[in-house]
Amino acid sequence: MRAIQITEFGGPEVLQTAEVPDPVPGPRDLLIEVERAGVNYADTHRVEDTYLSSTSLPLVPGSEVAGRTADGRRVVAMVDSGGYAERAVADPNTAFDIPDGVDDATALALIIQGATAWVLLRRNVHLAQGESVVVHAGAGGVGSLAVQLAKAFGAGRVIATAGSPDKRETALELGADVAVDSRSEDMTAALVDANEGRRVDAVLDMTGGRVTDESLRALAPFGRLAFYGMASREAPKPVQLPNLMRHSATVSGMWLPHAFMLPGDVVGTAMAEMFELVRSERLRAVLGGEYPLEQARRAHEDLRSRATRGKLALDVTR
Repeated sequence: MRAIQITEFGGPEVLQTAEVPDPVPGPRDLLIEVERAGVNYADTHRVEDTYLSSTSLPLVPGSEVAGRTADGRRVVAMVDSGGYAERAVADPNTAFDIPDGVDDATALALIIQGATAWVLLRRNVHLAQGESVVVHAGAGGVGSLAVQLAKAFGAGRVIATAGSPDKRETALELGADVAVDSRSEDMTAALVDANEGRRVDAVLDMTGGRVTDESLRALAPFGRLAFYGMASREAPKPVQLPNLMRHSATVSGMWLPHAFMLPGDVVGTAMAEMFELVRSERLRAVLGGEYPLEQARRAHEDLRSRATRGKLALDVTR
């Protein structure tokens, strides 16, 4: 089958089209004929071997797919790897039927980015009615959905950040109350000003570096910062525990695979709620474009340049 494979770690240049053996499903696995494969920041980290989990070579990247099972069901699934290919194997516990009225690209946006936004808001920062929340990269894959979900969950003021005027306009169109330039010299002051002079209750952060440091300083007493990525590739300063106590602040991390381990089918609950919000037109995925499978390298280049917005996907059918 056709796939994108890497045989050495590196940047987008190591992504190569190859013919590889079909995956062999176990007795409980789902074999999926892939039609669309999602592209995520995590994929770029896995390709360069800077991801949270270890990676071995050769590797077919890709952690989310949409397609059909042998019995014709339309499904979206999270996979360990192997998504950038014509066929993929998934654990049934990480696969969800796509309901009528939801297209493949939207389903792909929900399985990782949407579920990430949902878990961050519901389980990490425990967003309460009327609270203020900062969504960094508010026009990105997670951010564009987090802005809308925060509103749906009763946020009092949603503050999005983005690096260009058109991305800030996108965040406002999605429901953000105010959009802040992510390149602001003093993010602490910018966020407090955007919240009408008050410190903020919650921050969803996937940037790292000084943005994380300055966002932490913008938290109100009992404020919460949820850290789920490091797009800048710059580590924030170590958090000093006495400072958390001094400001009654909470910092948490989130890696979506852990949510599948929680009791109560947390991700299934998130997907069901988001599918219904999509069907009722209260939630929409910002779709950043599709690339033919062979153009995976260009998709990674565009994503890393931060020139994209919303959800990127590979069209495996062409």
